[in-house]
Amino acid sequence: MAVTLNSGFTMPTIGLGVWTLKGQKPMKDVIHTALKIGYRHFDTAADYKNEEEVGEALADAFRAGLVKREELFITTKLWNSDHGHAIEACKDSLKKLQLDYVDLYLVHFPVAVKHSGVGNSSSPLDEDGVLDIDTTITLESTWRFMEELVSMGLVRSIGISNYDIFLTRDCLAYSKVKPAVNQLETHPYFQRDSLVKFCQKHGISVTAHSPLGGGSRNPELFGSTSCLDDPVLKGLAEKYKKSVAQIILRWGIQRNTVVIPMSSKLERLKENFEAFDFELTKEDMELIRGIDKNHRTNQPAKFWGIDLYA
Repeated sequence: MAVTLNSGFTMPTIGLGVWTLKGQKPMKDVIHTALKIGYRHFDTAADYKNEEEVGEALADAFRAGLVKREELFITTKLWNSDHGHAIEACKDSLKKLQLDYVDLYLVHFPVAVKHSGVGNSSSPLDEDGVLDIDTTITLESTWRFMEELVSMGLVRSIGISNYDIFLTRDCLAYSKVKPAVNQLETHPYFQRDSLVKFCQKHGISVTAHSPLGGGSRNPELFGSTSCLDDPVLKGLAEKYKKSVAQIILRWGIQRNTVVIPMSSKLERLKENFEAFDFELTKEDMELIRGIDKNHRTNQPAKFWGIDLYA
């Protein structure tokens, strides 16, 4: 299954997010296993500091004949410290990924900070321990660089990430090339129906990061609560004879969002990919709608000393 972006390109409905995979199993093993299962969509970012590992894994897969480049959809992201240097940053990511182009390039967060060298993704804090935001760079000027990357053929589609309704609206107003995607946190405990529907109404596809509520990783990092233990979702898993994760991913797919769960475990990779052979009833979709807690599980304020979402 895939969604068609407003750029005309197609994006697989399920992908593998690699944010927390650095330092776990060798990236080559994870990506090659995922490819053999059927994954064709991989999501990384400059700030994940694993683009080189992803690039090596993909190059090995191409050489081994596991997959062709044109069969894949690769996403990476522009970090906050490179907003004024998006072209150089994208070229740096492409070099690390060993690719001529990426399928989707996203503005990772709607905030610019002091530049510290291309590829050196940093989050400088001021003397009060608060993120040192660069107030001289506008999101519109950043978007002009993103549009230039499309013209240069270095990226096929461009998009935004972690943008709220107002920032998304502004991007639609000033853009010549419309954002194809808004990647944002959304799951049963943080459904964000208004934002999801606003994006979809205006032709922006939504990718759900942390689609399982961050699994075990976000509770460890941010002290948040995962929806994987929710009794309603457990009851539906029993009803459909599926795992709770499969119920959640199926719910996301039926909302017409793209989901990019993270895992390095073979059984989880297989399980997450098997969310297409059943369908939740309208009544069960409504049941899940009723457990929304407006609970964000990924909160960078812990590290930045400022709540960008306040």
